[in-house]
Amino acid sequence: MKKPAILIILLGLISCQPQIKTNENKSESEGKLVVYQVFTRLFGNTNTTNKPWGTIEENGVGKFNDFTDRALDEIKSMGVTHIWYTGVPHHDVIRDYTQYGISNDDPDVVKGRAGSPYAVKDYYNVDPDLAVDPATRMEEFEALIERTHNHGMKVIIDIVPNHVARNYQSISRPEGVADFGENDDTQVEYKRDNNFYYIPGEAFKVPQSEKGYQPLGGGPNPLSDGKFDENPAKWTGNGARKAQPGFYDWYETVKVNYGVRPDGSYDFDLLPEGFDKKDIQAHFDFWKDKDVPDSWIKFRDIALFWIEKGVDGFRYDMAEMVPVEFWSYMNSALKMKNPDAFLLAEVYNPGLYRDYIFKGKMDYLYDKVQLYDTLKHIIQGHGSADNLPAIADDLADIEHHMLHFLENHDEQRIASAGFAGNAENGKPAMVVSTCLTTSPTMLYFGQNVGEPGDGNPGFGSETRTTIFDYWGVPAHQRWMNNGRFDGGLLSPAEKELNEFYRTLLTFSAQSSALAGKYHEIHSYNRANTEDYSDKVFSFVRWKDDDRLIIVSNFAEGRQVFNLLLDPVTISEWKLVTGTYQLVDQLGGEKNFDLVVQDGIASVTMILDAHGSVILKVK
Repeated sequence: MKKPAILIILLGLISCQPQIKTNENKSESEGKLVVYQVFTRLFGNTNTTNKPWGTIEENGVGKFNDFTDRALDEIKSMGVTHIWYTGVPHHDVIRDYTQYGISNDDPDVVKGRAGSPYAVKDYYNVDPDLAVDPATRMEEFEALIERTHNHGMKVIIDIVPNHVARNYQSISRPEGVADFGENDDTQVEYKRDNNFYYIPGEAFKVPQSEKGYQPLGGGPNPLSDGKFDENPAKWTGNGARKAQPGFYDWYETVKVNYGVRPDGSYDFDLLPEGFDKKDIQAHFDFWKDKDVPDSWIKFRDIALFWIEKGVDGFRYDMAEMVPVEFWSYMNSALKMKNPDAFLLAEVYNPGLYRDYIFKGKMDYLYDKVQLYDTLKHIIQGHGSADNLPAIADDLADIEHHMLHFLENHDEQRIASAGFAGNAENGKPAMVVSTCLTTSPTMLYFGQNVGEPGDGNPGFGSETRTTIFDYWGVPAHQRWMNNGRFDGGLLSPAEKELNEFYRTLLTFSAQSSALAGKYHEIHSYNRANTEDYSDKVFSFVRWKDDDRLIIVSNFAEGRQVFNLLLDPVTISEWKLVTGTYQLVDQLGGEKNFDLVVQDGIASVTMILDAHGSVILKVK
């Protein structure tokens, strides 16, 4: 779910001799994890009509079955270890599925025609749009889980703990499971075991539209009447407490109560001092005899339900809006069931990072506010690579836990006019993002072929591929090539970009050096190298005898300079006088020489505009 940006003041240059980062990837795999985020509804859609506010019949929709063995082979070939199937749980959608026992959803409280995947209506089933036969939609998803596993990849889906759809109603919940709100006392604003917050004595009112907005673009629907029956009104998902939320509130959702009183105080046990240093077993044991709010139990059981189905992990939407104690309770229960569960959280406040990792037992958090935002600024030509060493330094103790990305469903496409206007401009940032730490790297579908996110889909907007509408994704469709998944319709430039991503990500998934130590040489070169500008960034990575020199050029023009290795690197690598051959792991035709003489180690560097090298020392 899209949030307002959090602004931070970045530190300037750190010292020319920073400490070596020794945090190493503790996973069993030799290289890094690679997550492929795919918007499931859009992935397999071959329809190119793209009519604003179009129906399924007009614009088409992708299905679970579109992830064929061939498609999964191609995804796997990019080094992917985990697929995040975005938009799987059954969310509100404007389509008649009443023959399957599903109630119709009201356009007045649904964003778009296809609906927001973050307004979940039934956590115990999947989106009927995604099935060839909606009656067997769960079986079709289970088959996709099995196919994904057969191709050596793991499955991640969303859980949205902070809010549910305004009309949440599970028709698929297991016997004996009470629905959200079913046992709530609706006559009070707050009670610890209520699932929702209420506004007693007031009925919900649909927000006033702005800029001429009409549900479904003004298209006909019997429920589109400016009304929605909810009495008493509930708090809205983003915490708005008015019976009539604003148009820019998350009005399609209601906020879930985790035992946080309206004044912000907690109505549950807190973790004892020092529990951030305790292991999963200790956290699990702590909660075993505790009386916890009802919403905690409901979401724990939902997550365990999906673990039982074979799902390997979750991406938690807006995790920072839910108390960290809940995450200790939830994640320790999941890890006891599956110690390898992949738990990724959307957290944007750097001041909370360590609490959610060490107390909340998250595996990974988005590295948006620091690394992503800084890289975006540099890509756009405004920022300086001088800010990058400070970020790496600040996150050194948790670097493995900070998932890196340049695109996701919330962010602008690199190739969009609002971001860089050209996918090529993102290549140096992708090299830095992928190689800087031991953390996982995430690739958003279509990013690898430069999808710009153009068009006017309806509720969605240009520069971001819509998550609300039925739509085709043109560059991705050319890569998909009518289900052949061979890139047969891509332009030469798109093919070259796709090969760049494939080469980079497969290398990262196999490289032992990228699971090892990090040391930046940017600051040393800024201080000591002529013609080395703040539009270049350089660092080294190594593990045992696997040694890499990584240099990226963010500038619009060619960069020529004499790159120096600092004394720390020379000492750590035990370099002696002589010439070492360097081979570019990105497939560059030119080899480089590292010359060591009189205690100085240097490489003559020629980098094209937006070019990068990953030089392996032979």
